[in-house]
Amino acid sequence: MNSRERVAIAMNLGEPDRVPVFCQLSIGHYFVSSGGVPLDIWFRSQGFAQALVELQRRYGFDGILINLPGRDPDFEKYIDRLEEGVGATTVHWKNGGFTRVPHDDNPHYYTPGGKRYFPSFVDLDPEDLWYVEPWDITGITYPYTWSFESEPRPFADFFPSYHLDTIREVKRLVGAEVSLHSEIFSPFSQFLELLDYENALMALLDDPGKTHACLQRLTQGAIQLAERQAAAGVDAILISSAFAGGGLISREHYTEFVLPYERRVVTETKTRHPEVKVYTHTCGAIGDRLDLMLGTSTEGIDTLDPPPLGTVELEAAVPQLKGRAFIKGNIDAVNTLLYGDEEKVRQAVVHRLEVAKPGGGYILSTACSVPPAVRPELLEYMSGLVAELGAYG
Repeated sequence: MNSRERVAIAMNLGEPDRVPVFCQLSIGHYFVSSGGVPLDIWFRSQGFAQALVELQRRYGFDGILINLPGRDPDFEKYIDRLEEGVGATTVHWKNGGFTRVPHDDNPHYYTPGGKRYFPSFVDLDPEDLWYVEPWDITGITYPYTWSFESEPRPFADFFPSYHLDTIREVKRLVGAEVSLHSEIFSPFSQFLELLDYENALMALLDDPGKTHACLQRLTQGAIQLAERQAAAGVDAILISSAFAGGGLISREHYTEFVLPYERRVVTETKTRHPEVKVYTHTCGAIGDRLDLMLGTSTEGIDTLDPPPLGTVELEAAVPQLKGRAFIKGNIDAVNTLLYGDEEKVRQAVVHRLEVAKPGGGYILSTACSVPPAVRPELLEYMSGLVAELGAYG
């Protein structure tokens, strides 16, 4: 049984030959551990694809999450100069803006005034919204433009042709052997990224009607992107809904501002592409809202952060989710991997397998992204343990 088959059976709530294993890695971890050059990984579709595959192979992962969009292949014509500094490279653009690329963390684009741009809620016209991609190379713009394009694209042709280049390149490199997952941002996450978090949360209270109008538009764009990714041949689409946990919004606000829009993304994507799994990534304190997450019709729940990172006790979550959605996560990436050792990793893996493995439908993973400084040897060790201890039958 190959990795792709193994993950497919688990996502269909069954028992493969063994529990699959793969983690979402932070961008900084790719910079530090893949052997690639940070500038190439961040700015080139091929560079990121090679980093994804390099670490999937090194760690023995059964899947790859492609969580950056394809890049403008002509980006270099906009560069004025590069400036090397301690721990980071700064790309100065011809428009006066710049991007600081740390050697171990996410890059950010700054406007010519040296600030990150976010529009005000008052200035937003919901009819101008379609999709917000915070990790495009020029960050947040409004109305939204890609790369250094001067005009917004028509909504019917909103995503540039290169947007799927990383998916295409990863598929070329791994063939049909590895499970490929892509990422879209939930409407609620897009809204928070667009306005910056505090301003967006205030908008829920100040003008819920306009907020809903914005979310409706962002839902349409998310569906369009999900359909494009599904047509490109991914096995699953992850809805990144990182800001929907209890540390940010209540159950009531989840029900109002998250649930109906994510449900529409899931159901409309599944209607058109029933062969592709659609699942949800929400970080932190979600132990009190697993039932609401299931209400979105999601087919799987990712992260399940344990205390102290989150509020999910696996023993309580498994009875709620087993047979209704596949489970992915629950290994503490900070306290077990970043600050831990082989013994901590072994204890964590053994416990998760004991609780979540029976009956199938489990993918062992870190709860959230693997930090940049996690030693690769610990991830290799973790995968080896799953191969040794995670067999069914």
